[in-house]
Amino acid sequence: MIIGSNINFSKNLPSTNTHLTHLVKNTDLSEGTIITTDYQSAGRGQPGNKWESEDGKNLLFSILLFPYMIRPSEQFLISMTLSLGICDFINRYIPISSVKWPNDIYVNNDKIAGLLIENSIMEDQIEYSVAGIGLNVNQETFISDAPNPVSLKLITGLSYDLASCLKLLAADLDIRYKQLISGDYSRIRSEYTARLFRLNRWSNFRDSEGVCDGRIVSVTENGRLQVEKRSGVLQEYSFKEVEFIL
Repeated sequence: MIIGSNINFSKNLPSTNTHLTHLVKNTDLSEGTIITTDYQSAGRGQPGNKWESEDGKNLLFSILLFPYMIRPSEQFLISMTLSLGICDFINRYIPISSVKWPNDIYVNNDKIAGLLIENSIMEDQIEYSVAGIGLNVNQETFISDAPNPVSLKLITGLSYDLASCLKLLAADLDIRYKQLISGDYSRIRSEYTARLFRLNRWSNFRDSEGVCDGRIVSVTENGRLQVEKRSGVLQEYSFKEVEFIL
């Protein structure tokens, strides 16, 4: 086992990603080390976003990876891999989950988890990756202005043991990461694409030209979203260049 072979818990941290990045720069850590906490005072989502989590209710952790086999131009494979692992875990309890590009995890139209990957790139190689994951487990009330949060408990009505959930999730992530290590990139890409939120469904999006009607058809090897517009034009988007209208 790589992911989850070493789990370090702190009662609270400003950010598990920030803490793990500091550790990897100053100590010798094994690949797959997990830093987890009950509460983040400065939890981060994608740039400009915060992650809301009630103390002791959810899974908040970061993983250290050394994906030297991945070229920097292919780094989105890491996001694909971990997104699939999170979906595998959720599907233990809920039949259907999807990935809202690039790396939010949804159940129906609600967000249950998020992923923030920060790669350290040295010349033409990924030196290390810190992957932060927030998964809503037992939280029932959300007070931020996030439009559509949900948790396992809100969906199933059941409470979950966080330590057990972390071990199961780590195992699911580990299976997917070993697919990446083995070079099974085509499987990862195809399964990620198949799980895309609103794949092949005509939906409203907002881009630099305003609101448009389109459907997601795929994701490029470097992680750009491909959307076919009603006009037949195939448009590619980088992160923050297109917004889903929920």
